[in-house]
Amino acid sequence: MSAASGLPADYQGEWRLPSRGRVAMFALITGESAIFTIFVVAYVFYIGKSLSGPTPRQVLEAPIFATLCLLSSSFTIWRAERAISRNRISAFALWLGATICLGLIFLGGTAIEWHKLINVDGLTISTNLFGTTYYSLVGLHATHVVIGLLMLTTVFLFSLTRRVGKQHAEKIAVLSMYWHFVDAVWVVVFTVVYIIGR
Repeated sequence: MSAASGLPADYQGEWRLPSRGRVAMFALITGESAIFTIFVVAYVFYIGKSLSGPTPRQVLEAPIFATLCLLSSSFTIWRAERAISRNRISAFALWLGATICLGLIFLGGTAIEWHKLINVDGLTISTNLFGTTYYSLVGLHATHVVIGLLMLTTVFLFSLTRRVGKQHAEKIAVLSMYWHFVDAVWVVVFTVVYIIGR
């Protein structure tokens, strides 16, 4: 073993830096995680401290179907990753399209929920502390879903014109890291808002 390098003297391998895209996405996810943590802590801190209604128990219903769709999209984007790494562009486009559809269904569910909360239950961002923290936290997540969908849709359109190939597999993997992050954050948000917070 070489004392200077800490590697065996007969080591023939080549040390390579990690992908710049993965490092950048990891840094972005770390920063975004800190932001989400602040919003989650604020939501938990203010649970039950609203001086007026409505309360979470009165107006919130767990969006089970939308949640299942969003979590399923982690599987479909993983399948898209595998397809592009094998240069199966048609399959890649199919799985990516499925991911986009599932993300849109989730956003549609959020829009329906907000429409009910605002127009039927009278809960807006300025109604009470619950309204402020709820729309801030869920809205922050929805914004990340929209950003992810815009990126996925751009790649999907490129795939339809055959401008995406196996050589882009690493970039797709970096993009999927972001989407998995969005899904993982929703698990936390769902737990805090619809289970703990009710």
